[in-house]
Amino acid sequence: MPRIIAGALGGRTIPGPPGKGTRPTSDRVREALFSRLQGWDAITGARVLDLYAGTGALAFEALSRGAASATLVEMHGATARQLRRTAAELGLEDRCDVRAAKAEQVAASLAETAGPSDIFTLVFLDPPYEVATETLEQLLVTVRPALTDDALVVIERSSRSRPIEWPGGWADDGAKAYGETVLQYGGPQTD
Repeated sequence: MPRIIAGALGGRTIPGPPGKGTRPTSDRVREALFSRLQGWDAITGARVLDLYAGTGALAFEALSRGAASATLVEMHGATARQLRRTAAELGLEDRCDVRAAKAEQVAASLAETAGPSDIFTLVFLDPPYEVATETLEQLLVTVRPALTDDALVVIERSSRSRPIEWPGGWADDGAKAYGETVLQYGGPQTD
């Protein structure tokens, strides 16, 4: 079972979703990711969008470390229900919005309806490894209207996957490999 590494809820465990097929981010990768995010001052007060939530480990870690809110998207209904239960057990239900739908559908809906107070500053894309790179590249274009101009996007992929090519108008903030896992950082370009 994944655990929250640091912050107000550090040490608490996160139940896994029912069934199989979820690949939680390892503690080692999550620790490195959040160390970098804290160095960039990207967590405190963040409005988080986790488009492939799975166990919710990334969103719950961000909330534990001071993010203001998180929207967790999970297409598997039973897993979405587990995310809601976990948020309640952690006392985070008032800061979490769990949506049981496909990432592409939620991204399109958010892009159409996002107002100034509910656009996102930090986005996690940690899809199943079989999700095509092209799908993720299109997802970035779709979700852009729901992001602040200085939003940070973190993409977690297999090191065997083709790296994301950031769309026009996006900045590439680098990548880091951890064994089989690669984290890519980027976001809308503001200059």
